[in-house]
Amino acid sequence: MQNQQTPPSSTGANPGGADPGFKLPAQTPDEGMPKTTPDTARQPVEIAPGGATNPSAAPLRDTSARDLAISGAVFLVLLVIYFFVRNAYVHHLVVRRVSPSSAGSAGWLMFVGLSFLSLAAVLAIVNAAKYLTLAITGPLVAVGVVTLVAALFVGRR
Repeated sequence: MQNQQTPPSSTGANPGGADPGFKLPAQTPDEGMPKTTPDTARQPVEIAPGGATNPSAAPLRDTSARDLAISGAVFLVLLVIYFFVRNAYVHHLVVRRVSPSSAGSAGWLMFVGLSFLSLAAVLAIVNAAKYLTLAITGPLVAVGVVTLVAALFVGRR
């Protein structure tokens, strides 16, 4: 009795009224879709920015380790360039009859100033939403500008 199976019919009908087994209910293509389109379906979606202004929203884009590594390499290349610029500036001041100690001090002040300004720029390029704030960029730019002005005044002596 258990091993008696009827061969499947080619018509797909169930001969004799036996149980056909599992059968999916008939579905219409638009059964799950609403009959009318809502008014908001064609309007742009507004996304609330995250961060300090809206802490309940999703956080802003986080800086990946790859981005930080690339920006660190760019910053190191800039430091090497600024070191050669510093040496050229010191040589220029010595040729203009400035004492070597004053010229060296002015050169290092210029190096530090350019370094701080370029660090602020690199951080702003990497992730402006995170690093371009008054608490981070302000001190970097302030120290950079003050040391560049000091380099000009020290180089005049």
